[in-house]
Amino acid sequence: MMSEKFPKAVCFGEILWDVFPTHKVIGGAPLNVALRLHSFGIYTHIISRIGNDNNGKEALNYLNEAGLSTDLIQIDETHNTGYVNVFLDQTGSATYEIFKPVAWDNIQLNRENQNIVTNTEIFIFGSLACRSETSKSTLLSLLSEAQYSVFDVNLRPPDFTMDLIIDLMRRSDFIKLNDEELEQISDVMGFQNNTMEDQIKYLAEQTNTQAICVTRGGDGALLYYESQFYSNSGYSVIVKDTVGAGDSFLASMVLKLLIEKANPEDALDFACKVGALVASKEGANAEITKTDFESIT
Repeated sequence: MMSEKFPKAVCFGEILWDVFPTHKVIGGAPLNVALRLHSFGIYTHIISRIGNDNNGKEALNYLNEAGLSTDLIQIDETHNTGYVNVFLDQTGSATYEIFKPVAWDNIQLNRENQNIVTNTEIFIFGSLACRSETSKSTLLSLLSEAQYSVFDVNLRPPDFTMDLIIDLMRRSDFIKLNDEELEQISDVMGFQNNTMEDQIKYLAEQTNTQAICVTRGGDGALLYYESQFYSNSGYSVIVKDTVGAGDSFLASMVLKLLIEKANPEDALDFACKVGALVASKEGANAEITKTDFESIT
């Protein structure tokens, strides 16, 4: 039963299992963001869909144990819970084999998720859910209801078109992407030969979006916010795996910049710290302790 208290943030998209050669961990970018926000004490929901199978039951058990609301997670009687094969190179960088169709390709629009999105301050979504017409249609309807939308760009070939990505950016209030994704988008939009700052400013003009953040792997991140640039060179860690590091970065940015209204420079620094700490641990949703924060410089 849905609480009358509305969440501070709602995430939309995939819930899946990241399957490594030796084990599996729960994941999906929107879920990773939701779990990290929840770990910060932010009341968060996720709109998604899982199968009525063992992976689905395990997912629900995991989220119930974590204390994250499952009220907006739909159960699919036909499709399996999502799963992804993850391959890590020698540096810990991940590549993915994403299976379809699965339950999160079939997220249905209903009055309950419309009502929640309308009454929630921040709506966070990625582009991967748009690989199916059903989830894409649901997302576009919810976007029209959102008060403030945060777009986490995920260019996962072949599950996107650049026309769709540009359309979603134009519907968003805040865009987060990595440096490689910025290069791809810049190439398509015809401004690839400029500096990263020029590319971001052009992107902001073309999409009418005044908040854009670009992550640069181990080199930190660049934030464009209210017509000002903020840069952070990042933190040096021994990388265990990069799975979910960008998701935790985004959750941290949402927390500090959009919820707590912190100084953009401080928000960027906090997000870079969290992203680096997650990369230094195994799995997307590793616990981060006070001691971890004190140890990173």
